[in-house]
Amino acid sequence: MSETASPSGKTPVDFWFDPLCPWAWMTSRWVLEVEKLRDIEVRWHVMSLAVLNEDKLDELPDEYREMLSTKAWQSVRVVTAAWQKRGQEVVGPLYTALGTRIHNNGEGPTLEAIAGALADVGLPAELIDYAEQEDFEFDAELRASHKEGIDKVGQEVGTPVIAVPGDDGQQIAFFGPVVTPAPKGEQAARLWDGTLAVASVPGFYEIKRTRTQGPDFSNL
Repeated sequence: MSETASPSGKTPVDFWFDPLCPWAWMTSRWVLEVEKLRDIEVRWHVMSLAVLNEDKLDELPDEYREMLSTKAWQSVRVVTAAWQKRGQEVVGPLYTALGTRIHNNGEGPTLEAIAGALADVGLPAELIDYAEQEDFEFDAELRASHKEGIDKVGQEVGTPVIAVPGDDGQQIAFFGPVVTPAPKGEQAARLWDGTLAVASVPGFYEIKRTRTQGPDFSNL
């Protein structure tokens, strides 16, 4: 469970992701850049596009529905299994390895990419067995993590979800920020400062505009 205080004394930022989502990947690289520039500590949590959409499958295009029914479960199950067997500290490094292979390297959400990511961070190869486990051993933990993020931010959102301290110190959660490419340096820091600024305003909910370009991984 996430908390509003960090033992390190740094500002905690709770981040919910699904490894498949390219927009969550972009935002995650931004928040890691901010970690170098501001006194924050990112805490990683799984959420699932498959869980998020499991009651809406009949409304979705065939291709997306097929992806949610198969590949969308694989990587998030492996991350959850690694978390349960090896601890919270492996979640961030494994997500980085998965995202690098799936998104930056263009390997896609394949079993080969997942196996490679496990090897990249020195995790047991047999964790890949959880990708297609019919009765997933840690389904309750996956769903509880997903629910925690959604309960903070509300319905009708996607991934990523971030939770940051609001004006009274209690966490405020948002979907996003959705950004491409991932900002670097002072630009990344300014976006973080702006995120804290809107979180400090009671009753602030949304800023949005139409996306005119897709995820750009060129600077990652």
